[in-house]
Amino acid sequence: MRKSKKFFLALAIMMSTGIFSASAQIYVHERPHKPEVTRGEAPSPNHVWVDEDWHAKGGHYEFAGGHYVKPPHPGYKYREGHWKHSSRGEVWVGGTWYK
Repeated sequence: MRKSKKFFLALAIMMSTGIFSASAQIYVHERPHKPEVTRGEAPSPNHVWVDEDWHAKGGHYEFAGGHYVKPPHPGYKYREGHWKHSSRGEVWVGGTWYK
């Protein structure tokens, strides 16, 4: 009995601090406009350019692309994100790393 109380207390603390954050999908009827971004020189030959990326915030999307990022592990490649059409509208599918 005592162990289950500790478990639920720990679970409640993790949920309240955002350790388990729900990533709700936001659907829009019209894709937001992608701003023009000037690509500078890469910090190193290992960095990859992320051209378009969007973060859901407050019920809408904010542009977060136009930057260089280093792969999480050597040999990994970046698959660009994309907009996906559904019956509910357009939703952003973020980019992913793959080997």
